[in-house]
Amino acid sequence: MEGIFRTFATHKRHMMRRSNVVGVGVGFKIKDGINTGKKAICVLVKEKKPLAELPTAQAIPLTLGGYETDVIEVGQLVALQDRLTRLRPAPPGCSIGHYLITAGTLGCLVKDRATGTRLILSNNHVLANMTDGTDGRASTGDEIFQPGKYDNATPDDVIGRLERWMPIYQDSSNPACPIAASAERIGNKIIKVVRPNYHVKLFRASSIENMVDAAVVRPTSDSLVMPEIIGIGAPTGIACAEIGMKLQKSGRTSGLTKGEVMVIGATLQVMMGDLGFATFHDQIVTSPMAEPGDSGSLVLDESRRAVGLLGAGSDKATILSSIQNVLDLLNVDLVTGL
Repeated sequence: MEGIFRTFATHKRHMMRRSNVVGVGVGFKIKDGINTGKKAICVLVKEKKPLAELPTAQAIPLTLGGYETDVIEVGQLVALQDRLTRLRPAPPGCSIGHYLITAGTLGCLVKDRATGTRLILSNNHVLANMTDGTDGRASTGDEIFQPGKYDNATPDDVIGRLERWMPIYQDSSNPACPIAASAERIGNKIIKVVRPNYHVKLFRASSIENMVDAAVVRPTSDSLVMPEIIGIGAPTGIACAEIGMKLQKSGRTSGLTKGEVMVIGATLQVMMGDLGFATFHDQIVTSPMAEPGDSGSLVLDESRRAVGLLGAGSDKATILSSIQNVLDLLNVDLVTGL
């Protein structure tokens, strides 16, 4: 093996100067998925591209010093982080949550359009306890923990305070008006005569459409957060979902996963825990790419453009709110790495 290692040492600096190369080493040549048993100079690249698409100066030679090369796609290499622990600065993709909930995912950083203040974006049900703003489930200024309570947060782990949210309206709720209360009493008196074990209960149907499950938090210090998503990097911009679009996300529970857009413009009924059902409009349905605890993850295309905010799902599909709807309704802009 001495010969190939001498060749490797001679060429590694030159190879590392290529823009797509992240590493060089020694291994066996793999051809059509089969180990040939031949020693090769292995060139590790962020993305494997056809030779015709590469400038001559960036192309990997077929041989180096008489040894074959093998180009291996490994992606952008990043330091692995424990998403469930306290991280400062905290990157998107880690655990976060309102002090009354278990834990969700820090989605990304956004900027208030009025003040320019950087804020943390995730779901209402992660940062604001599924509030509609009138039910007392959350209030402006509530403490937000990173990591979330389920991940052993302590009082020292407060990363910020709840700034604002888009309300979540149930499909039906208890009526507050005296006419409905009176109708319930009369109905129960009547039904008691013929069906003593029955009880009349009126519910008010919601006429307000939910478009997004989203909220923002003001960090106690700007230095406590960073825009680079774990395993992905900082967003580069925004893109509209298209059927068949390839997606990626970085979440608290399942980490870095990939999926594909299946349906756009969907109206969906989502179970919201003890609140019951809520109907969401203009949603994006993808192949399954999330697990419980991934709620709030930013979902991006392969060019790191933000597409949606992950809010719900099952073992067969994942549901996103359009990122443009999220930004416009909360009056914020995406913080990018550009």
